[in-house]
Amino acid sequence: MDVASFCRQSRVLVVAGKGGVGKTTVTAALARMAAHAGLSVLVVELEGKTGVSAAFGRTGPLDYEETVLADGAGKVRARRITPDDALLEYLADHGMKRISRRLVSSGALDVVATAIPGIRDILVLGKVKSLEREGVADLILVDAPATGHAMTFLSSAQGLLDAARSGPVRTQAADVVELLTDPTRCQVALVTLPEEMPINEVVEAAYTLEDRIGVNLGPVVVNGCLPEEPALGRTPEEAAASIGVRLDPDVAGNLRRAAEFRRHRWTLQEEQLERLAEELPLPQLRTRLLPGEAVRPDELEVLAADLATGVDGLPSEPRSSVRRRRAAGSEA
Repeated sequence: MDVASFCRQSRVLVVAGKGGVGKTTVTAALARMAAHAGLSVLVVELEGKTGVSAAFGRTGPLDYEETVLADGAGKVRARRITPDDALLEYLADHGMKRISRRLVSSGALDVVATAIPGIRDILVLGKVKSLEREGVADLILVDAPATGHAMTFLSSAQGLLDAARSGPVRTQAADVVELLTDPTRCQVALVTLPEEMPINEVVEAAYTLEDRIGVNLGPVVVNGCLPEEPALGRTPEEAAASIGVRLDPDVAGNLRRAAEFRRHRWTLQEEQLERLAEELPLPQLRTRLLPGEAVRPDELEVLAADLATGVDGLPSEPRSSVRRRRAAGSEA
């Protein structure tokens, strides 16, 4: 599948995953990949983080107003959406701008935004829905909260829809549920690491998202993978001797232990990736392990290329749920 077709499968892609798996970095890499394919991208950030900006070489957090992160074959813009900002805009759009000013000046805005359980998430998702309907970009990438909150975040609309019989809250909830459950409008991409605990959580999250919310799941992004099996070549002493260098015994020992650790990590990685494929029958996109914690523009290009390579290898097949995929695999 070519990258442009992959990115056009749904107009909104929600990127979710356990804290610490690199979800924000993957969001930035997906944006870069889509831009290289000539698509316009809007990244929506919800938690005030600076990771997306930093990956594109910018400083400081995003604001409610859009910021252009990259402008080339495809433009990447980004903005932060908070419940308070979404509520103020909603009131202004419905002829209640004076009321919104009073809420801000009186300090009552937070009271209003939390008056109904789940309303804060509905306000944010309602804004995402409006952006999708307006066609502001070819692809809207939502950097969702960590998995635990993401479940509440994505299921709040259904909860309000069940609880509210009428009124604007129910209408907004219905519109959000319609967005989340329409595979041509929205998908969820789960991010994990090739390790036991993150994979356990991503498998559980996938089935919960399908069963409770009815969202369509895209490929699982496995971040931080060793790109190739470590070679079993010469010992450090042999390699040093071949260029006329004699290693200190302590240095040689450290190098041997580092090589052994890398081979051990590769073995564990492959075991976990095989288990992920068995327990969660979704395609996998893999990005490589990079040194350091912060991702900068050059490294972002590497990760975007990894994702594009994975997308090129995806089959062009109709969507199906993970449960149906698993059943089909069992029958085969």
